[in-house]
Amino acid sequence: MGRTGDGGYPPAEKPSRSSDSKRSRTSQHDVGQHRSKKKQRVTIRQTETKSETLTLNQNSTSYTHTYATSSIYSYNRRKEKGHKGKSKRTSAEDKRKWVYSTHNVSPYQDRVVFMSYNILGVKNAADHEDLYHNVAPKYLDWDYRKRLIRKEIREYNPGIMCFQEVDCYDDLDYLLKKEGFKGVYQARTGDTCDGCAIFWKRELFDLLHEESIEFQKFDLRNNVCQLCVFKMNVKNSSKDMGASNSESISSRSFVVGNIHVLFNPNRGDIKLGQVRLFLESAQRLSLEWGDIPVVLAGDLNSMPQSAMYQFLTSSKLDIQMHERKQISGQIYPSQNRSFKSSLIYRWSDEELRLATGTGASHLIHQLQLSSAYAGVPSKKVYFPSRLN
Repeated sequence: MGRTGDGGYPPAEKPSRSSDSKRSRTSQHDVGQHRSKKKQRVTIRQTETKSETLTLNQNSTSYTHTYATSSIYSYNRRKEKGHKGKSKRTSAEDKRKWVYSTHNVSPYQDRVVFMSYNILGVKNAADHEDLYHNVAPKYLDWDYRKRLIRKEIREYNPGIMCFQEVDCYDDLDYLLKKEGFKGVYQARTGDTCDGCAIFWKRELFDLLHEESIEFQKFDLRNNVCQLCVFKMNVKNSSKDMGASNSESISSRSFVVGNIHVLFNPNRGDIKLGQVRLFLESAQRLSLEWGDIPVVLAGDLNSMPQSAMYQFLTSSKLDIQMHERKQISGQIYPSQNRSFKSSLIYRWSDEELRLATGTGASHLIHQLQLSSAYAGVPSKKVYFPSRLN
């Protein structure tokens, strides 16, 4: 069954800017600024964001995902100097605390572990030092962080991984090949140098199809998304993924999507447009390959209580019931009191066109998505995310 960690940190109170932006099931997101007010405290960040996961269960196959909050460890420099022996944390203290989903997956035999991280681009970390002013440089070093990523992967043993903000793909690919993974990469367009990557265990899955979307072609900025169709390796699935009868072999294919949505909280129209195209493509591939299940992961740069989340989980959204700057939930209502109520839900024709593709005021998608966190007690789940 799925699980998630409550060892993360609560969302901060206001968003901060970074570039257009780790473990989960199908799409997680959140915005927060994580800074310590005391100079003597240093935060060590293993992974920068966590993606929320949404899944579509069809036929007799269910996909169970493991997901965790970003790890935050801190220590006191003053205390470390005076009591070096006492300041060391034990491995048990550094372990994530898991909260188990209440979803009942016992009827399903095939299980897949998904992992999704925004791993923080090296260039983005260097270009936005204000976001990490209280983080010791050695903890932002890529050589250090990639070892932690590999450690996480070994511990959770995922079958498929979706990464966002990847700007050292060749390095990451070389590292993960040693762990039995194969990957595909899609770089963002424009001047940015990062992109999205999907990795899978070679012995467990075969890649049947791959495609990507460059949103710039639709006047929706330089972000990108990936879509892959995988099939379970029948030879190994009974041993590693759970036994299944021969009748279900034909249904062992599924779509995996990976997206990094625009950060800018003011452009809810563009955010919706990107997610709309992402969902439409996933639905098309599902039907083309025999109405197969869909798993969507990514950094959506949105809060779980937002209109964006509502659109994903309920399959519909009346756009004009929401202020454009509030679509992602990144800007809290208290920060928008200066707007007149008569203007809150006014969208221009161009904004509606970008959001819906037609200029209509309603969005609908056909995927019956279920949040990876739907079965987890909300009071114990945080949605930390780096601001980009």
